[in-house]
Amino acid sequence: MSKFLRLQKLNDATFKRITGVKRETYDVMVAEYSKAESIRKSTHKVGGRKPTLCESDRVLFMLEYYREYRTLAHMGIDYGLSEGQASKLVWDVEKVLIKSGKFSLPSKRVLYESETSIE
Repeated sequence: MSKFLRLQKLNDATFKRITGVKRETYDVMVAEYSKAESIRKSTHKVGGRKPTLCESDRVLFMLEYYREYRTLAHMGIDYGLSEGQASKLVWDVEKVLIKSGKFSLPSKRVLYESETSIE
């Protein structure tokens, strides 16, 4: 059973405590990553190893990495990945989500100049 399916059974407060984001934000992240993956699959008809983790678990892996600051070697063991695969996975998911433009924070200057609170 994927780790995401086990987290789905948790209430919203516990889900946010573990992942660092609200369930709705997580769903948008998975949708953006899945969309990018489907585009990548349709344009690159190259063989290779099938991914070990589903898309929702890949996004969860990246969120847990940034939330807990564990080493990639330790996290890789929990998910059945090597340290190199774990590093590539975090970099790949992060790159896709930043490129989408929906998950960026304002600069420090903007935060200092305004009274805006970020959720």
